[in-house]
Order: sequence, then C-alpha cells, then structure tokens
Amino acid sequence: MTLEAAIRVRREGFDLDLDLAIAPGEVVALLGPNGAGKTTALRALAGLVPGARVRVGESTWDGLPAERRPIGVVFQDYLLFVHLTALDNVAFGLRARGTAKPAANATAREWLDKVGLAGFERAKPRTLSGGQAQRVALARALATSPLLLLLDEPLAALDASTRLRVRADLGRHLRDYPGHTLLVTHDPLDAMVLADRIVILEEGRVVQQGTPAEVVRRPRTDYVANLVGLNLYRGRANGTEVSLVDGGRLAVAEPATGDVHVVFPPTAVGLYPEKPAGSPRNTWPVTVSGVEHHAHTTRVHLDGTPPVLADVTTATVADLRLAPGDTLWAVLKATEVHTYPS
Repeated sequence: MTLEAAIRVRREGFDLDLDLAIAPGEVVALLGPNGAGKTTALRALAGLVPGARVRVGESTWDGLPAERRPIGVVFQDYLLFVHLTALDNVAFGLRARGTAKPAANATAREWLDKVGLAGFERAKPRTLSGGQAQRVALARALATSPLLLLLDEPLAALDASTRLRVRADLGRHLRDYPGHTLLVTHDPLDAMVLADRIVILEEGRVVQQGTPAEVVRRPRTDYVANLVGLNLYRGRANGTEVSLVDGGRLAVAEPATGDVHVVFPPTAVGLYPEKPAGSPRNTWPVTVSGVEHHAHTTRVHLDGTPPVLADVTTATVADLRLAPGDTLWAVLKATEVHTYPS
C-alpha cells in the first residue's frame, strides 16, 4: 500500500507545504538547496516535529510519538551509540520494542552479515571506518523491519573513494527493501543513482518531480538546471524562434508555440574571438565573467543577451587566453537547442 503524507510545518519566516506519496519498494529522493525544508520534512515524518499527517492504507500515524512509529532512520552522522558494540547497536531497536535479547542478537548478527560486517560484532564505533559505520547504521535501521526508511544525507560524511563503493552497496540493499524509502540529500548524484523518483524542494514547495531521466532532460528551475549542468531559459516560441523572457532570441530546429523552457548543454556552445563568417543560426557577443577549471574541461561563465555557460577544452583556453573581461562571440547550433512547455 502506498504511503501518503501531508506535511505542513509553519515557523517564523518559513512554511513547508509538501505532499508525498511513496509506493512499496520505491525510493523517493527529496532534493533541494540548503534551507529548502528537506530535513524538516524528514523530522516531521519521524515524529520529531509536529506537522505531518501520514496514512498507509487504513492506518494513520497522526499523534504517534517517534518511538511508536514503524520507521528506521539513518542519520548523516549515523549517531551510533559509542559505548555499545556493533551487534548491540543493531539489536538496540529490537530490544526497545520488547524482543528478547537472544532473538534480537540473532537478528542483529544476520543483518551485520547482510551488510558485509560478519566478524565485526564486538567492534565499537570508534574502531570502524566511515563506510563500516554507515553500514552498521543501515543495519540498525532495517533490523526492525520498518514500514518507512528515512535516510538523511547517508553518504555525506564519507570521503569520495569510500562514497562510491558505499553508494553501490546502499543501492543494492534498497533494491531488496520492500518498504517505503525517503532519501534526503543535496547531492544530485546520490539522487540520480539511488532513487526511482526525485522530488525537488525549494523554499518549502515542490517545484518539480519525476524520474531521474525526466528531471535531467527537462529542468524547470535554475537550481535544477545548475544541478544537471544545463543552460536554462524561459521564453515564448513562435515557430523556430524563441524570444527569451530576460532578453535575446534563440533559433531552434523544432518548431514550437507558446511559453516554453529552452535548454542546451554548455558543451554545445562554441567561443570565438571574432564573429564567425557564414551564417550560424545563433551568434551573439559575450563577456567572460568567470572561469572554472575542472578535471578535463573548463567552464566559462559569460555575460550577454542571454548570459550563458560554456564548457571548453584546455586547448581552447590556451588559444583564447580566457580571462574575466575578455569579449568573445558565442555560437550555438539550432539543433542543439531543445524546448518544452513551461
């Protein structure tokens, strides 16, 4: 049965208004910038702050305190009990619910084995690596067979190399989990890899939701466009030309009409010191406002009408000697520009 939640939290200067539906076996990622309300939503579902009405079939959680809700939580810093062994940490929730110690320990051993920590039963949290601590926290959350699993930035405390491996392990466990999962994160890669559906939250409101592929292909806010690395504009289309809301015009290959979003990748933008000869369909003057060096490319921030991001090679940077204040020409093929209704 689908879990349905209506979350309404009001406090000075901020309102959270969020409706969520999570199907059995589904992983929903709640993604958004700092201050969007992600952690508040998680805490409301957990019963740690008032404001969430939760229904699963005929069962409701209204008024239930946190300790009586059928949930498991993995916190960003894991919050393992430092004085307890890994086995006792995993068994803690079962014991708190009245399970006898031998049965709780047996279940805890099974879960430590499932997460690849057989032989670590007597280890204390301070002796575990970050990845091992994360797996103990996950085992503790799942050992009670919760109806809802809440993951609060579960990979944020890990270094980059450990994160890659643990993300893959977490994805495998989530695929086997039959309950409802809400993943709260600010990392788009975690959301894209782990979630079946992504809900984008900004300033306490849902601004977009869909499968990872849908969100990547059709961002609807500047925040989402920045996450997925696309140039995004709003405009009004008339055939193969779009007049942009903030100034400028772009030619497109596929005719459209009415209000649209316009997107294209920074890699589609070419930069030239002089206006190119011939008749490229989108050419406009720009000024370099910033340069960011990445592993294999350089991202150039350009002011113009419209402003634009361009990803260029190191060789292009050397040829153009890019620096803030330089004036250039941006060139964009109409076939690289995509529109969809706004």
